[in-house]
Amino acid sequence: MIDTHAHLNELEDPEGALARAREAGLTGIVAVGMDLAANRVNLELARRFPDLVYPAIGYHPWALDPKQTEENLAFIREHLPGCVALGEVGLDYQAKTKKKVQQQVFAALLEIAVQHRRPVLIHTRFSQHRAQAMVKEAGIEKAVFHWYSGPLEVLEKILADGYFISATPALTYSPPHQAAVAAAPLSQILLETDAPVEYQGKVSEPADLIWTAREVSRVKGVPLKEVIRITTANAREFFGI
Repeated sequence: MIDTHAHLNELEDPEGALARAREAGLTGIVAVGMDLAANRVNLELARRFPDLVYPAIGYHPWALDPKQTEENLAFIREHLPGCVALGEVGLDYQAKTKKKVQQQVFAALLEIAVQHRRPVLIHTRFSQHRAQAMVKEAGIEKAVFHWYSGPLEVLEKILADGYFISATPALTYSPPHQAAVAAAPLSQILLETDAPVEYQGKVSEPADLIWTAREVSRVKGVPLKEVIRITTANAREFFGI
């Protein structure tokens, strides 16, 4: 299995978590970044564990700071060629940064992804319509709408565009997330933990990816082995790993 979205830099013991992930049968973890500090940590982890950690660097809407935007964009331009994806990036209309500023930064990031032909890992909250439109208009070839729990009419457009959504352990309790995963074909779903997000009192780590797989199996009525086989193949093709 491949955890396609984990914040390894936020784990208390990244090395221990990686060891447990191997024991759980994971063959890859996409380490996502939200800002300069996270991006640097994840690039270093990928250097140290090249057979397990695959870096994605990003600039999250929660981390936007006008004083640091150019530095973040410059870092991403320089280092994205050595990464499997751009992310985590996107729009969050509950974040403190004004919508117009978020959209400007997101557009700049999408342009970088197009230049380097990299997949994009997209965060959306109360912004799914706008995010989907921007991704399509930018000409992004591959995108995954992370932990999708938005309107099903937007999901239809996302899937028609050939993009993916990702599933998390929130499938255990989130009706909107369940509805999205139920509606999407397994061929357009990736598995993730979003570690170290806490689900029902448990702080997650990549080794918990089997939790996500079991929930996808339950929601879609597909045998667990088939879920693992298809979503792992999806991840390998999506990230080129």
